[in-house]
Amino acid sequence: AERNEIYRRRRDLVVDGLRTLGFDVLRPRAGLYIWLPIPADRSSVEWADRLLERTGVSVAPGSAFGGGGEGFVRISLTAGEGEIREALRRIETFVGTGTAGR
Repeated sequence: AERNEIYRRRRDLVVDGLRTLGFDVLRPRAGLYIWLPIPADRSSVEWADRLLERTGVSVAPGSAFGGGGEGFVRISLTAGEGEIREALRRIETFVGTGTAGR
């Protein structure tokens, strides 16, 4: 129960933070990952690479999980809340600069 609560808080932090940034992201009922839809004019590999290069935030391109993953990146909930907050701050800068393809 304690571990579930930790991951629920992380999930809510990520989903709420991404929604605040304008992303249309679903709140999963379970799991250790969030699937973030990305702009259609970028491949998931390109978007993930740009995010890493410009912010140091690493996400997995959805295409690495099969054709149905294209158009998404996968965000892990295994980082601590402080790291998640910092990643969200960096993602906000990334999308705010117009370099995210949004």
